[in-house]
Amino acid sequence: MAGERRTLLLDFEKPLAELESQIQQVRDKSSELGVDVADQIRDLEQRARHVRQEIFSKLTPGQTLQVARHPRRPSTLDYIQAISDEWLELHGDRRGSDDPAIVGGVGRLGQQPVVMLGHQKGRDTKDNVARNFGMASPGGYRKAMRLMEHANRFSLPILTFIDTPAAWAGIDAEKFGQGEAIAYNLREMFRLDVPIICTVIGEGGSGGALAIGVGDRLLMFEHAVYSVAPPEACAAILWRDAQKGPIAAESLKITAPDLLKLGIIDEILPEPIGAAHSDPVQAAENLKQSLGHHLADLQKMSGAERRELRYQKFRRMGVFSQANES
Repeated sequence: MAGERRTLLLDFEKPLAELESQIQQVRDKSSELGVDVADQIRDLEQRARHVRQEIFSKLTPGQTLQVARHPRRPSTLDYIQAISDEWLELHGDRRGSDDPAIVGGVGRLGQQPVVMLGHQKGRDTKDNVARNFGMASPGGYRKAMRLMEHANRFSLPILTFIDTPAAWAGIDAEKFGQGEAIAYNLREMFRLDVPIICTVIGEGGSGGALAIGVGDRLLMFEHAVYSVAPPEACAAILWRDAQKGPIAAESLKITAPDLLKLGIIDEILPEPIGAAHSDPVQAAENLKQSLGHHLADLQKMSGAERRELRYQKFRRMGVFSQANES
């Protein structure tokens, strides 16, 4: 397991690789010789925690993007199964499609019945291909809207989880109305009466993310990203070189602290040291507590008050002041 874990270390985590190797060597030697090395292992593990904390407290936007895309990062289904006491997945958009890149259903958060849905990436190459790397088709967004309309009909709060590079941009996606499907969701989410809480759990890219991102509250994990376009796509447009993605990431303001400062998101959810994939259980607990808090607050309002709150929230985005030239 230790060797497998090292292969998944990101490039900026390399200082940890040597420490983890030392820890494993000491454990192997201890087992071989029957020597008690608990103190030495404890010191090495403490040093590794310190190094990990130092690394993850100073991530660049480009490095944060790598963390958000980590193959072991908890997915929508991981969080749903961790935070809900009951969960029943629902399928289909009622128009002949069931896109596996969008998952959703009914569940219970504590004692509160809710509808939960979100993008779903795969755990390995085969699963990613089956789920189109979390890039939804028009049918996926129509399935999401069907579930949200179901929630509105039965007065169930809506929890959405955003984790996609972008909407699927294939020829068939355009053929079957990708732009219309996204635009329809944007419009219709503004009219829903029930509380809507959206959480960026990994990578939130372009209209593919926004299509399930219109809510009363927008939460974002500490090492997630949220942007108008994937940095590589931005770099390809501006400089015709996708390799300049890290440069674009700096300017796009994709990180949680930047977006909180800009008023785009409402709360940053803390992640365990080493990011959410290092301790998914703790990450899920942080998410559950925050969702419960915001849900209790939103349920004190009427549907009309929530709709107005939602409308004003998005009207404020992008407002700026320009200094007069002297």
